[in-house]
Amino acid sequence: MNTQLNLTADFLDQIQQWQTILINQIQKTGEFIRQERLKFSGDRIEFKGKNNLVSYVDRTAEEQLVSCCQQLIPNSGFVNEETGSKNLHHDFIWIIDPLDGTTNFIHGVPLYCISLALQYKQTLVLGIIYEVNRAELFSAIATQGAFLNGKKITVSTETAISNSLIATGFPYTRFEHIADYLKMLSNVMQTVRGLRRLGSAALDLAYVACGRFDCFFEALLSPWDIAAGILIIQEAGGFVSTFDGKTFPLWGKSIVASNQKVHTQLIELLAEVAQHELP
Repeated sequence: MNTQLNLTADFLDQIQQWQTILINQIQKTGEFIRQERLKFSGDRIEFKGKNNLVSYVDRTAEEQLVSCCQQLIPNSGFVNEETGSKNLHHDFIWIIDPLDGTTNFIHGVPLYCISLALQYKQTLVLGIIYEVNRAELFSAIATQGAFLNGKKITVSTETAISNSLIATGFPYTRFEHIADYLKMLSNVMQTVRGLRRLGSAALDLAYVACGRFDCFFEALLSPWDIAAGILIIQEAGGFVSTFDGKTFPLWGKSIVASNQKVHTQLIELLAEVAQHELP
């Protein structure tokens, strides 16, 4: 995923300055989301597709974040969940999910977050995930480590898949793959200590980065779900791949993230499904 891009001290200092400004804006946007949840009404739900929900909260939060990013780097591109992609030929690309876990938000389940990443020449250089209700801010700058509310974090040290707590997500569209997914879940559930589904891929990845989960796997995700989490996991000492263990592309169809020590063991559990080319 990350290339051997030469990141100079001056360039990293500039990213640090951008990060400080972005964190301030993300926390403000998080407060907006918290306040809107207190008065949110189900009649304001919109549908982008079956089981794919959105609301004015997602859209307004994205507008706030995009405005801040445009001020920091006027000549930049975007890959956004709500407003799509534009200017992808630019060196700097922002990848934004303004409210990952919208279904949780709508139903009042307090597990949702803001996810924002910056890519420079195909390399992720900045990642921020903000869990709105607990005010937990996960962040990473390329080569600088990963942090939770300013304190350095690392992935877990677990070496046995049988002792591992694993996170995943369930398909909410593309149900033609459900049989393969259920087989995969069966393989994992019978082997690991526990399997969890939070409803926010970005949070799943953040929790792998800080050692709460040992691994995470899911198919059919989008770049805005995972970009920030990928960098944070890598900077926390973890590893990310596709279901078949190959190097993970940001536009890939499946993702496995782990503490590295149990990665191969999880890949083996997924192998039967991976060879069927589950997207």
